[in-house]
Amino acid sequence: DFNLTAIIANIPALMIGFAFHEYAHAWAADRLGDPTPRSQGRLTLNPFVHLDLFGTIMALLFRFGWAKPVMTNPQYFRGDKERGLMLVSLAGPLTNLIIAFVAMFFWFLTMISIQASAWSDIISLMFQSIVLMNLGLGIFNLLPIPPLDGFAILGGLLPRSFAPRLQVIEQYGMIILIVLLFTDILGMVLFPVRKGLFDAFEKIITLILTPFIG
Repeated sequence: DFNLTAIIANIPALMIGFAFHEYAHAWAADRLGDPTPRSQGRLTLNPFVHLDLFGTIMALLFRFGWAKPVMTNPQYFRGDKERGLMLVSLAGPLTNLIIAFVAMFFWFLTMISIQASAWSDIISLMFQSIVLMNLGLGIFNLLPIPPLDGFAILGGLLPRSFAPRLQVIEQYGMIILIVLLFTDILGMVLFPVRKGLFDAFEKIITLILTPFIG
């Protein structure tokens, strides 16, 4: 669906989603003692530092894309290296989910304020794009499939005895991911989860705002 209005609305949503996701990885690694992201200029919210041209075009046109991955060196991490890698991996998708919640809160608050304004439809579409894009990025990256963040998180949660098996799976990660994408199996999982989180966020925000609407 090459809807030009939707594509334009997705541009700021994509820039916000990718920038915060990659910055969160860089920030978490930096806090754990790894100087690599800072030395490579990735400790910034400037989206143009994080965007991959082809990955961005793919995301805008086909709803599947990627940013430049933040390079880290777990050897620098203070404390347990596996735990550190898990925390760095978790930081990106968790930040996307937080951004989705905050954006939805301000979306609802703005719609209450402007109501039937001439700009309400456009503003609503932009907020909606930010919410859905960040929900999608957060959920997608939590999938335990290499090279997604969820696979590193899984590796940090499982006993070390599982490491050899995970290394075998990692070799075929991209093939598994591509097959799942093109057979729409991922869509069958992602869309219900995204809708469930959307509905949950909506209920929480409605409860927060209801006492102030009168």
